[in-house]
This record gives sequence, C-alpha cells and structure tokens, in this order.
Amino acid sequence: MSTGPDRSRVLLLTSSPLEGGEGADKQLAAAVADGVPGMEFTWFTRWPARGRPRLAHGRRIPVLSRDGVPHVSERLQIAVASSALSRRTDLIHAVLTIGSAFPRFSRLRRHLFGDRPVIHTVPGVMDPRFLERARPLGVTIALSEATAQTLRAAGFGDVRVIPPAVPLDRWPQRPRRTGTPTVLFAGHYDPGGGASEAIMSAAVAARAGARFRLALAMRLRPGQDERSRAAGLRALARREGLSDVDVYGHVDDMPGLLDSSDVLLFPPRALGGKADVPLTVLEALATGRPVILSDLPQFAALSDAILRAPVGDCERAGLLLAELLDQPLRWEALAARGRAVVEERFGAGRFAKQYEQVYRETVGLHSATGVPEGGGT
Repeated sequence: MSTGPDRSRVLLLTSSPLEGGEGADKQLAAAVADGVPGMEFTWFTRWPARGRPRLAHGRRIPVLSRDGVPHVSERLQIAVASSALSRRTDLIHAVLTIGSAFPRFSRLRRHLFGDRPVIHTVPGVMDPRFLERARPLGVTIALSEATAQTLRAAGFGDVRVIPPAVPLDRWPQRPRRTGTPTVLFAGHYDPGGGASEAIMSAAVAARAGARFRLALAMRLRPGQDERSRAAGLRALARREGLSDVDVYGHVDDMPGLLDSSDVLLFPPRALGGKADVPLTVLEALATGRPVILSDLPQFAALSDAILRAPVGDCERAGLLLAELLDQPLRWEALAARGRAVVEERFGAGRFAKQYEQVYRETVGLHSATGVPEGGGT
C-alpha cells in the first residue's frame, strides 16, 4: 500500500489536534513528522483553525474542537476517523500518554486499526496501575529507561528507548542576564506536580539570604479553573513569606521566558502526565540555564548536567538554589555542562535516525509476514 518504492503512508495519532494545547505528545509527534524522511503523514488538525498548522506538509484531517484540549468529543472524533483512515495507511504511529482511558482504548486496537502495524510512543505513564488492564498497541517507545522497565514488567514486550529531541537552532545558548535573578517553574496544577514544592523550596532559599523573583508558568488540565488555582499558589507564596512571585497561564514565547530566567526549578513528587524527560527541562539546558530537579529515576539520562534534591525535600532543593545563585562560577559550569549534554544525547539528528530505523523495521516486518506488530492485542 505504499505510495512509492520508498514512501509509506503513516497515520500520526494524538489524543487531540496537533494545534491543540501544547504538550510533549504534540511536540514529539511533530518532531517525528519533520525528521523522518520518505513518509507521507496524515495528521489531525483543529477546526475552526487557529493560527498556522503545526506541520507544513502531509494530509490534514479536521477535528471540531473549541479549544484543542482532548475532551471526550475530540477523542471520539479522532478514534472514529482513525478507524477509517487506518485502512488506507501502512503504519499507525500513536503518540499517547498512558492515562485512565488507555486500557479501554488498547483493547479496541484490533477493531480500530485491523492488522495495520502500530508504533506507540509513550510520553509518560500517569499511574502504573493503569498498566494492569492495558495491552501493548505494537512496538512501544519510551522516553526513559525507567519507564521502559515499567512497561516491560507490565507485559509490553518490544519496548525501545528513544529520548526526546530539542531543535538546537531554536534554543541557542544564551549568556546569563544581569540584575535580579529569575527562578522559573514550568508545569501543571497537578497534586505533587511541583508547583507547591517550588514555592516552598524558593522560600527556603529566600530565608537563606537569596534574592530573586519567582515565576510560575502553569498549564491547565481539562476541567481545571485557572483563576482559583493561580490564587491558591499566590496564597501559598504569601504564607511562605515570598513577595516577588508571578503566576502565568499559557506562555506563547517559551524561548523568551527561558532567556529571561536564570534557573529552572522543577521539584515534582511524581511526573504524572508530564513527559518522562520534560521538554522544558531540555530547553532550559539547551539555553544554558541550570536546572534543579527532584531525584526521580526518569531523569537518569541527564546525569551530572543537573542538580538533584531527594523527592519531597524542599529544604535541600532550596539550599541548592541559594548556593547556585550565590556562586557565579558554578552557575557557568552547570550552564555549559547542560548545553553539552543536550547536544550529545538529545539532538534532532539522532532522534530522527532512531525513529527512521523503527519505522523501516516495523513496515518491513509487516510487509514480509502479514502479521501485525503486537499481535496479542
């Protein structure tokens, strides 16, 4: 069913349109479509359109969506359209976080996709308990070895690890700014997602004598009320004695925000729906901004490019922040090391080559045997 001797049709499946709410799934899907040659991609776009399409090539399938967020309506439209489109494609590439709806979705795999081979990129696993009733869709791609081990233990047989990529031309290394430092947190309003921990860690640093501005760039989950949640973070900051705190909603210019920051502070207790290696962390390192993280196993690939605090230890995270802001030479060394690690392990070229190999293997195996990948689903 190829469109040419070296060209295959690929259905790029995400839980909502690519122009929907910003997230690792959309960024990963777009990076694959832009980086893997010889493929003809079909993807889902938001209708009515808002701004320019995320991809400048391929076939766009409109999905009626008010805000681009994966509500039930968007998910149903994409599932029905995918079932029809799969008959005219050589490969389905699903980029889906494993959340509460995934077990049921995975059991419909044969009804939705027939015998078409499937590659499933897993940005993250919201709760390992969701894996108990889940089935693999096909070849599974994890972003970290920690999640790959969890998936293999749950019966996901063929699990590869391909770290995410950062387009280094979009994230050039920047020198440190002058003036009052800015400490940035970027994440969601999830319990244990790190926002409250960032505020309490920042308060420890302030009590230790550090002077800085704290900026929280927050993203909403479906159904969350932004005003009340932002007010809750501001109230916590006041109780902790922090006065110079800004809480933002969606940020259109993340390169500008990172450029105007000095340190990224991201101390979650659990990643939840965040990607195993949050792209904001990689973007901060590429920009030359030191990063302080919780010592979660998903961050192992970042090795000594970051500073780590034990999970939930706001005292330690705050003292690390105070020390870093007070030591310019240490700041410079971490900035250089972070950029070097991103260039070495998270470059777009390496990412594209790894995905191209998996694509060729999966389509070739299906063509040779007629047996779908992950046939047990």
